[in-house]
Amino acid sequence: MKISSIPFCTTDWSAIQSTEHPGDTGKAFWRTLQLGDIRVRLVEYTPGYVANHWCARGHILLVLEGTLLTELKDGRRFELGPMMSYQVADADGEHRSST
Repeated sequence: MKISSIPFCTTDWSAIQSTEHPGDTGKAFWRTLQLGDIRVRLVEYTPGYVANHWCARGHILLVLEGTLLTELKDGRRFELGPMMSYQVADADGEHRSST
């Protein structure tokens, strides 16, 4: 990833309005910051959330609290806790998450 044309800035995540995204079960609440081609999100999941799609986009994801279960379409499963992350490139492992 090359980051360019983004001046130094700070973000008060509490000031960004959240949007609701239903899963197969539960909901995800996204606070989204778009900086050029880069999208940064703070996501909160309700208990029992299961994503309603397989995602092929690249992500860098950091769990701040709780537990996130991530399943890859090939059957591998990963459990992430606080201060754990995963990184995946575009089109390198379709995945979906649940809580």
